[in-house]
Amino acid sequence: MASAAEATHLYPLISDLGLILMTAGAAVLLFKAIKQPLVLGYLIAGYLAGPYFHFFPSITEVHNVEVWAEIGVIVLLFSLGLEFSFKKLVKVGGTASITAGVKILITMGLGFTTAQLLGWTLMDSIFLGAILSISSTLIIIKAFDELGIKNLKFTGIVMGTLIVEDIIAILMLVLLSTLAASQQFAGAELIESIAKLGFFLVLWFIAGIFFIPTLLKKANKLFTDETILIVSLALCLMMVILASLAGFSPALGAFIMGSIIAETTQAERIEHVVKPVKDLFGAVFFVSVGMLINVDLLIEYIWPVLIITFVTIFGKAFGGIIGVLVSGQPLKQSVQSGMSLAQIGEFSFILAELGLTLGVTSDFLYPIVVAVSAITTFTTPFMIKLSIPAYNAIQKFLPQKMITRIENYSANAQKIKVVSSWKQVVRANVFHVLVHSVIIVAIILISNSYVLPYVESLFEWGRYLVALVTLLALMPFFWALSARRLAVNAMDQLRKERKLIGPIAVIIIGRILLTLFFTGFYLQIFFNTIFSVIALILVIFIAFSFPKKIQNYYHRLERHFLRNFNDREIETAKQNRSELTPWDSHMTTFEVPQESKLIGKKLSELAFREAVGINIAIIKRGDLTINIPTRDEIIYPSDLLYVIGTDEQVAAFKTLLEGNNFTELDNSKTEIVLHFFELKNVVCVGKTIKESLIRERTDGMVVGIERDGERLINPESSFVMQEDDIVWIVGDKQKMFSMRLDKIQ
Repeated sequence: MASAAEATHLYPLISDLGLILMTAGAAVLLFKAIKQPLVLGYLIAGYLAGPYFHFFPSITEVHNVEVWAEIGVIVLLFSLGLEFSFKKLVKVGGTASITAGVKILITMGLGFTTAQLLGWTLMDSIFLGAILSISSTLIIIKAFDELGIKNLKFTGIVMGTLIVEDIIAILMLVLLSTLAASQQFAGAELIESIAKLGFFLVLWFIAGIFFIPTLLKKANKLFTDETILIVSLALCLMMVILASLAGFSPALGAFIMGSIIAETTQAERIEHVVKPVKDLFGAVFFVSVGMLINVDLLIEYIWPVLIITFVTIFGKAFGGIIGVLVSGQPLKQSVQSGMSLAQIGEFSFILAELGLTLGVTSDFLYPIVVAVSAITTFTTPFMIKLSIPAYNAIQKFLPQKMITRIENYSANAQKIKVVSSWKQVVRANVFHVLVHSVIIVAIILISNSYVLPYVESLFEWGRYLVALVTLLALMPFFWALSARRLAVNAMDQLRKERKLIGPIAVIIIGRILLTLFFTGFYLQIFFNTIFSVIALILVIFIAFSFPKKIQNYYHRLERHFLRNFNDREIETAKQNRSELTPWDSHMTTFEVPQESKLIGKKLSELAFREAVGINIAIIKRGDLTINIPTRDEIIYPSDLLYVIGTDEQVAAFKTLLEGNNFTELDNSKTEIVLHFFELKNVVCVGKTIKESLIRERTDGMVVGIERDGERLINPESSFVMQEDDIVWIVGDKQKMFSMRLDKIQ
C-alpha cells in the first residue's frame, strides 16, 4: 500500500509551473499598480524564481521550464499571426518596407560592429546584430496606448514597420538556424535555404487559404468558444509539425497558420478565445527568460550592457529616422517614428534563445540581451515624448539648404504613385509564374513521394493510375502558366503604343518554355523513355481536346481561392454597410403643410443640416423634382422633402418641426428611395458619375460614394467611379429596381 508521502507526490512539472505562475501573478498586480510594462514584471518575476536568486524557492528542473517556454513561443507567434494579414502588409506599402529594411541594415551593422569591437566571436556578433535589429511590438503598442497617441500620423508608419520587421524576424530565425548548423557562410547553402523557405511559404499559404476558410465556414454552426479554441490550436500545432518536418522552426509554422486564419471570417473570434491562452503561455515564456538573468554575470559585463544599451537607443533611433526619410516621409514624422522604435523585445528574446539552444552563442549574451531589453522598455515612453523636442533641435542644427532638400525629396516621393503599364505586366507575370510553379512542383513531388508508394503497394499498375490522376490535376495549372492572359489592360495599352513588343514576346515564350520544362519534369518522374513519349502525346491530346473544360476547372479553383481569401473583407464590408452613417438607417419623406410657418423661408435660413445633421436630398414639387437643392431654395406648401439621416437625426428633425404640423409619409408608398449598389465588374467602372448616366436612368442623384471604408457625401459629377465602390443613390423606386448598374452603358 502506497505511503501518504507517495500518494501526495507532486511532479516537478506541476510544482515548477505553480511557482512560475505565482511569481508572475504577483508581478502582474505590482506592475499594473505602478503602471509599468508587464513584460518587465515577468522578467523580474523570472529572476526571483530562477536559480540565480537564493532567497526564494527556485524551480527544480530547468528542462520543464524550457518545454513551457517552447509552448509559449508557439502560442505567441500564433497570436501574432492572427493579428497579421498579407493584405495588411500590402496596405502598409513601400514606406513601411523601406523603413524596416533600412533600419534593420543599419542596426545590424551597428550591432555586429559593436560586438566585434568588444572582442566577441563571429556568431555572437551576428546574433547580436540580428537581436538589436528587431523592435518590440508589445512595448510600442503599450506606450502608444498610455500616451494616447494611437491616432497620430507617425504611429501608422511605426505599426506598418513593425509588421514588416516581424516577417523579417521570421526569416532570420530560419537563416540563423541554417548558419548555426553549418557554422559557415556558404552562399549556396543560404540561397538554397531562402529558396526552400520561399517555396514552403507560398505552398502553405495557398493550400491553407484554399482549405482552412472552407473548413471553418462548414463547421460554423458547430462552433462554441470551446470547440473553436480546440480546432484553432489543433490547426496551429498541425502546421508546427509540418514546419518541423520540413526542417524549419516550430515558431514559423505557428505564425503561418495564424496568418492564414487571419484571412478568415472567424479570425476575430479565434483571436478572442486564444487570448487567455496567449496571456498564460506568454507570461510563462517571459518568466522563463527572466530565469536566465545572472546578476553576477551582468556585473561582470556591466560595460557591454551599457554600451549595447546606448547603441540600441541611439543607433536604432538613427536607423529608424534614416529609414523613414529614405521612404519619403517628412522630417517630423521621421524623427517621431525613429525614436519610437528604439528598443528590443519579444523577438529579440526568441533569437537569443535560439543561439543559446543551438549552443552557438556565449552564455553571457542572453542575460545581456535581457538587461538591455529591461532598460529600453523603461526608456521607450520617454523617447516618444522627447521626439518633438528632438525634431525642433535637429531643425535648428541642420543647415536650411539640407532641410529644404529633405522637404523637396519628401514632396516628390509622395507624388510617385503611378505604376507604369510595363511594371504592371512584369509584376503580374512574375507573381503568376512563381505561384503556379510552386503549385506544379508541389503536386508532382507530393504525388511521387507519398501517393505513389502507397498506391503501388496496392496495385501493380498503380504507377500509371497515379500518373494519370497527377496529370489531370496538373493540366489546369499547365494551361494557366502557359496561356492565361495577365494585366490585360496594361498589355493592350503597350500594344496600342507599340512599346516593348520584344520583351513582351520574351515573357510569353518564356512562360511556354517553362511549362514544357515542368511537363518534362513530370514525365521524367513517372515514366521511362518509351512511356514518356506516350504520356507526352496524352498531354497534348488532353490539352487540345478539352481546352474549355480545363480553363473552366481552373477558373472554379481560382474563384474558390479568391472567395476564401476575400471572405473576411467581404464580411467586414457588409457589417460596415449596415452601420454606415449618414446612410445607415433610411430616407424619410415629409410633406409641408399649407399652414406651416416655414413656408417662404430659404434652406439657408432654416439650417436643418447645421441644427440636427440631416440632409435634404430632394424636394419634389408637383411634377418638378429638385435634386440636391441649393441653400437658396425656398420651401413651398405641399412640398415633399426627402430627408436622409440616421434614426437619431430624423428624430431630432421631427422635434425641430413640432408645431408646424409636418406629415411623415409612408416610405413604402413613395416613388423616391435611397438605395446602394456595389460596383462589381460593371461597365460604368472607370467612368465619371456624369458619363455613367446614373442620374438620367434613375431620375435621381448620387448622394454618396464609399471607397475603402471612407465616404464622400454629394460627390461631384466629375468623380470617377472604381470597381468595388459602393454607390448610394436617391432615385425613382421603379427605375432603381427595374434596372441594374451593370446594364448602364
